[in-house]
Amino acid sequence: MNSPAVELRQVSRLYGSRANGVAALDGVNLACPAGTWTAIMGPSGSGKSTLLHCAAGLDKVTSGRVLLAGQDITAAPDNVLTHMRRRVIGFVFQSFNLIGSLTAEQNVAFPLKTAGVRVSKDEVRQALAGVGLGDRARHKPRELSGGQQQRVAIARAMISRPAVLFADEPTGALDSGSTKIVLELLRAMVRQAGQSILMVTHDPAVAASADTVVFLADGHIVDRVDRPTTHLVAERLARLES
Repeated sequence: MNSPAVELRQVSRLYGSRANGVAALDGVNLACPAGTWTAIMGPSGSGKSTLLHCAAGLDKVTSGRVLLAGQDITAAPDNVLTHMRRRVIGFVFQSFNLIGSLTAEQNVAFPLKTAGVRVSKDEVRQALAGVGLGDRARHKPRELSGGQQQRVAIARAMISRPAVLFADEPTGALDSGSTKIVLELLRAMVRQAGQSILMVTHDPAVAASADTVVFLADGHIVDRVDRPTTHLVAERLARLES
């Protein structure tokens, strides 16, 4: 058995006061083995993004424990979390979050350079080549399609070779052709590089690319599907939304 790359133990996240607050997460237990891809699904307001943010150390839990790459980050100080975000984990978001005034290669190198980590031009070019954009290194975001911009964002996330990639609706702004390419890249990261992915998505076809789909409702994990298919995921999601 692989040890978990991400583990939540009895995690709760309350917004507001204990008397009148809203529980976005309520006693969640989740273990994502290393080298696997887990998708999180559920109705709007079910706690998907909160789970992702708590697992990545972007949000503090109210109670419970969060372990990331074997390290308990529940009460970790900001400097430890900052180090982990730069070296242990990567992020890919729906909005790409590229800097418009920088070229593709500058965007890829930017997080490491701002952290004081030296990165060679060859490393950056290899990262872009790995996502099929070796010939777009000097292009700025406005000169790239949405799918190409997301692939730059993936190269940026992966250049530090993180143990875990957190993805929040990574294909939400893409057409079907670009979505297929991005999903193939994510799958290669798991199969070939042994990295782990925790992804939030609303799309059953995207979720079906994962190894496991976990379903949330009202801050609780209520269902789980291993070896998912689009039809099975859509059916389970429809039940929760009915």
